[in-house]
Amino acid sequence: MPRVESIQTGQPRTSHPPATADSPARSWTSAIWKEPVHGRVWAGFEGLDGDAQVNRRVHGGPERALLGYSASHYPGWRAEWGTKALGPGGFGENLTISGLDESTVAVGDIYQLGSVRLEVSGPRMPCANLERRHGRPGLIARVNETARSGWYLRVKVEGWLEAGVDVVLLDRPYPQWPIIRASRVYRERAERRDEARLLAGCPALLADWRAKLG
Repeated sequence: MPRVESIQTGQPRTSHPPATADSPARSWTSAIWKEPVHGRVWAGFEGLDGDAQVNRRVHGGPERALLGYSASHYPGWRAEWGTKALGPGGFGENLTISGLDESTVAVGDIYQLGSVRLEVSGPRMPCANLERRHGRPGLIARVNETARSGWYLRVKVEGWLEAGVDVVLLDRPYPQWPIIRASRVYRERAERRDEARLLAGCPALLADWRAKLG
């Protein structure tokens, strides 16, 4: 049974990287740093209590209230990066979930987590802040290559969440749109026009994605 292994929230912080020969010093602010929550946390329609996003245009809000990420990805990243200092929250997710990944989660899936009901709204498209946080240029391309992106969730029924709760699939209305396929079709929409039009017709998909695909 899939389960929530860890829950994370974060507040904005500003990083002041030093200048290099290739790049001037440019401060940046993000809430991509997420820290584990101990005990219960309220999951509302806009996200978790105590969690924040800086750029609300592409993060947060009802369409992207929560970010889920597969716990199974972390051993691969740690081995690839040669570090043990990477774990839940390392990719900015709110929910680190075992037993699910981008090939087994589909757009529109409805999951019950205790008293909370969630709907998968679409793939996560990693932004430059993920590369900045880890100091790894090319990480976005690597995430896309490995399909270790994560997925966004709407909160359909509010309630309390805590680590250890089972993730129960209630409904899968669009099994043809696993996250891995939806992500690839969106990124390659200029070349995969027929599939892009089909994806645009999925009512559970992120509204801004549907507009771009249509």
